[in-house]
Amino acid sequence: MKTKAAVLYEAGKPFEIEELEVVAPGDREVLVRYDYSGLCHSDLHMVKGHLPFRAPMVFGHEAAGEVLEVGSKVTNVMPGDHFVASFFPVCGRCRWCVSGNSRLCDMGANGLDGFLPGGKFPFRGAKGEEVGAMMSVGTFSQYATVHEDSLIKVEDDMPLDKAALVGCGVPTGWGSAVNEANVRAGDTVVVYGIGGLGINAIQGAHFAGAKNLIAVDPVEFKRDSAKKFGATHTAATAEEAQRIVTEVTRGVGADSTIITINSLTAESVSNAAEATSKGGTVVVVSMGEYADATIQLSGVQLALWSKRIQGALYGGCNPVYDIPKLLGLYKSGHLKLDELITSTYSLEEVNKGYEDLEAGRNLRGVIVHEH
Repeated sequence: MKTKAAVLYEAGKPFEIEELEVVAPGDREVLVRYDYSGLCHSDLHMVKGHLPFRAPMVFGHEAAGEVLEVGSKVTNVMPGDHFVASFFPVCGRCRWCVSGNSRLCDMGANGLDGFLPGGKFPFRGAKGEEVGAMMSVGTFSQYATVHEDSLIKVEDDMPLDKAALVGCGVPTGWGSAVNEANVRAGDTVVVYGIGGLGINAIQGAHFAGAKNLIAVDPVEFKRDSAKKFGATHTAATAEEAQRIVTEVTRGVGADSTIITINSLTAESVSNAAEATSKGGTVVVVSMGEYADATIQLSGVQLALWSKRIQGALYGGCNPVYDIPKLLGLYKSGHLKLDELITSTYSLEEVNKGYEDLEAGRNLRGVIVHEH
């Protein structure tokens, strides 16, 4: 089968729209049609060379669509099923899966190399060259072959453009507050960076009962948006946020701070740690240069004040459990998804979509695939 896809050949270059061949699914693989794909900032970290990847690669890791064909040993989906793509496969058998940490599943270790579990590349180029798929799903393509463990079946009446967002950005942000920061009723919480992750951290903290919820972002549109998702205060800078925290807590500090800015820096971690109270938690969600030393704090001060630095992959969520749960919260009116989608784009407009993301124009941009 032929597919149109956005391919990256080198970090720092724009995506190229090309026709590729989709490799036929094996025994435990599935041929899918992607209908919608979210534009997530994580792709940009690879585009900019912050994270290593094997080129050429079809990018995109946040999508929803329909199953078209299944391999002979596939058991969890069938043709016609609707799904959300998980940006890492979940085997259900490794030590991480069986201990409730399936976001760390050993099967997901090859996501930056682009091949499927088992070692097969899912696409072929015009000259027969192997083309990888980001996080083994490659959602910037009309069609793809993926492993069955990368798909989460969803109900047929779920709007797929909204469901696509629950593949990455929503659980990562929501879970950073609910799971990793363990926000409780009455807490004071600061979220630094109100993009696709930060806005959902605001949602999660609000849902968990935060009393004071401070959204920090230099872009006025994002600060205004944060208020609609539950923020009680907004600040354009970390210094302004520090003053607000000091005032509303009478000098105690925030129970938790969550860093979801575009690119992690040592200064951002220091600012968050300063705003955090004794016994509080700094949650690091943002990424940056893989090898950079972006946490430079006094270990003695951490020890003396019992503060905690917590990394957060996928917000501590587990896709098989949390994707259906979050979609259930959307259907019950407890989770905003419609309001997250600021703009939609065709696949050919993928580069423009990321320009808009970097310019702070979008909470979430979505590619609408044409078939």
